[in-house]
Amino acid sequence: MFRCTDLPNKRRRMGRKVTLAVATLNQWALDFEGNMSRIMESILEAREMGATYRTGPELEVTGYSCEDHFHESDTYLHAWEILVEIMMSPHCQNMLIDVGMPVQHRNVAYNCRVVFHNKRILLIRPKLVMCDDGNYRETRWFSSWTKERQTEEFYLPRMVSAATGQHTVPIGDAVIATRDTCLGYEICEELWTPRSTHIDMSLSGVEIIVNSSGSYMQLRKAYITTDLIRNASFKAGGAYLFSNLRGCDGQRVYFNGCSAIALNGHVVARGKQFALEDVEVTTATIDLEDIRSYRVAMRSRCTIAASTPTYPRVNVDFALSHACDLNIPPSTPLEWVYHSAEEEIALGPACWLWDYLRRSGQGGFFLPLSGGVDSSSTAIIVHSMCRLVVKSVMLGDIQVLHDIRKILADPDFTPDNPAALCNRLLVTCYMGSENSSKETRQRATSLANQIGSYHLEINIDGAVSALLAIFNTVTGMKPLFKTQGGCPRQNLALQNIQARTRMVLSYLFAQLMLWVRNRPGGLLVLGSANVDEALRGYMTKYDCSSADINPIGGISKTDLKRFLLYAKDKFNLPIVSDIVTAPPTAELEPLRDGALAQTDEEDMGMTYNELSEFGRLRKQNYCGPYSMFCKLVSMWKDSRTPREISDKVKHFFRCYAINRHKMTVLTPSYHAESYSPDDNRFDHRPFLYRANWSWQFKCIDEELERITGPPTAPPSSGDDIGSAKSGHSPSSGRRTTSGLEKRSSPLFFSETVTTGMSSGGSAHQLNNHVQHGHETLKLTKSHSSGGYSKMHSSVMGKIKDRTGVPV
Repeated sequence: MFRCTDLPNKRRRMGRKVTLAVATLNQWALDFEGNMSRIMESILEAREMGATYRTGPELEVTGYSCEDHFHESDTYLHAWEILVEIMMSPHCQNMLIDVGMPVQHRNVAYNCRVVFHNKRILLIRPKLVMCDDGNYRETRWFSSWTKERQTEEFYLPRMVSAATGQHTVPIGDAVIATRDTCLGYEICEELWTPRSTHIDMSLSGVEIIVNSSGSYMQLRKAYITTDLIRNASFKAGGAYLFSNLRGCDGQRVYFNGCSAIALNGHVVARGKQFALEDVEVTTATIDLEDIRSYRVAMRSRCTIAASTPTYPRVNVDFALSHACDLNIPPSTPLEWVYHSAEEEIALGPACWLWDYLRRSGQGGFFLPLSGGVDSSSTAIIVHSMCRLVVKSVMLGDIQVLHDIRKILADPDFTPDNPAALCNRLLVTCYMGSENSSKETRQRATSLANQIGSYHLEINIDGAVSALLAIFNTVTGMKPLFKTQGGCPRQNLALQNIQARTRMVLSYLFAQLMLWVRNRPGGLLVLGSANVDEALRGYMTKYDCSSADINPIGGISKTDLKRFLLYAKDKFNLPIVSDIVTAPPTAELEPLRDGALAQTDEEDMGMTYNELSEFGRLRKQNYCGPYSMFCKLVSMWKDSRTPREISDKVKHFFRCYAINRHKMTVLTPSYHAESYSPDDNRFDHRPFLYRANWSWQFKCIDEELERITGPPTAPPSSGDDIGSAKSGHSPSSGRRTTSGLEKRSSPLFFSETVTTGMSSGGSAHQLNNHVQHGHETLKLTKSHSSGGYSKMHSSVMGKIKDRTGVPV
């Protein structure tokens, strides 16, 4: 058999093919030991797969989400300690490796790649462009390296010098030159910025461009990264390596993997988007001559490249290719198949829950299961997690098996059935009351049986009655529902006490159910409020949505329904059909003849589809009330009149303003939607607003008058503005008057006198007096565009927690 060594030395040629590895790691902020172990495992796997170069994700040594811990000197100290451990390992020799970690240089903190070979650091490459949008706040902790194509001397810590024998190494915007090729670096945001450096580097002769990233998942967004990688290698030629984090490292986001290698515009290798495994290594073998011939054929590129300034090169006496690579097949282009949004919902939150569960030290989940779309979605996501765990164990993932045994405190347990595992991990509880229907109870029970959860049914009426008895003892007053003659404030209080009682009972059961089942530990309480309800504030503050974590808090109601229909067939859950078709309801008001008297969309004064549109325009399109109205006039021209759109927009912004304070206590939620209203990390806006938006609404009225002419006066009527039907009529007329009249009356209501009052008006009272234990309210006229018409009577719905007069 002919061997390369049979050739005379003068006939041996430099190799053409290089095997490159990108690592996908599930790191954890400040878990230095665990992070090092996963980095080492990825290096070993890359070596076993024949790679001579390995790269990993952004800030992989410390974890990406350390946040203000990046201000602590300990974080930098421990990062250097971990780097020395990795560099000195015998498994890391004769291989070009880089890792991501924070570095302080001249009292400035940088997000860096540290490149090393055979126990020597070659280059510290700082990040050039910081990311400060979405959930990112990088300039809070790091600075950009602004000296293009320049390096400086970095003085190594003494412990590093003792290990490497080096005292200084270059830091800055430089590239690595091996004996056979040249590598350059981008870090995460540098791929997204309009002035990406991969163009300049490729023109300067860099053939392999490496990007380490911390990119998180959003629904329907996986294609963006893929297109950027593909286009970066297509336009300039060359290989592009993209290495991303995956998993929950301590925050609301889920880093979604998808590490990939592209060559000349084609993806030739890729990793999974969602998976439970902590380490995944993706390799590709590329022919360097393919890069060179591709570039040389692009004549316009060659003309520009001939005059392009060069990058500082750090030379290393090492070749990525082998002399004898004739029989090594190069990687071929592959088709990237994206998950549907329904699959992303089934997989992403499930993986996020798994990371949170195994790292929190808790023994499972507790979920109030109402039989509606939201809580059912949460339950099915947990079931999906159980399916992923069983699948991983069956495929031989030792880490997942170790984790599940630790969670269940059962060293001999081996999961082989998702429903049986779900029974041990998930406790569901239907918390019924006299206002609950038998249909929701039956749906909750059926779903629990089909997914396998440990299910309970309790009645909360006793707890609610006890709390109301205390109120009655202190005040001598007994609140009544609206249908029993009570005013809206009484009606809301009676709804809210049910919701908050469920929260208290949820935590009681979560803390004690494993004790009841003779297991150590406690359960994490799961929330089930969707992103649309959070946006409008359609939830009681500190109710059963106030949980430990919420896997659907970043997902719209519309997407959740699609997900349920997907799960029905995928997971064989026939009860889902009944859940999806049932009208959404909170079931907090008395039934009428055993039937529902309350639905969510009627309470809200808008549909869930409309809410999603409002959310996208508010956040993604950066629309205030006036801009939103202008856009919707053309978008909804076939289904709504301009006046109806005006009423809808005003109603939404009133609700949004009144309830924005609830976002400050929103349960930490899985981030999935780019119009999320979560104000803790993603949506930085006030939580105290001028609720009548007087100037903005006046601009809408002026535009509306220009389009349609002056509005007609509404018919005089003594209708109860608390009526659900009239309260949400999209065609209700409204008065507009001069600015003088508006200033003369700071309180804005529909013209009526009533013994019942809308939720929107219940906050703002005039001429209030008590007659025979019941309130009679006299309300002023609506004198401005900030007023409450019948359309706007249910601003608060079941979810207004505090009252006051709008200013």
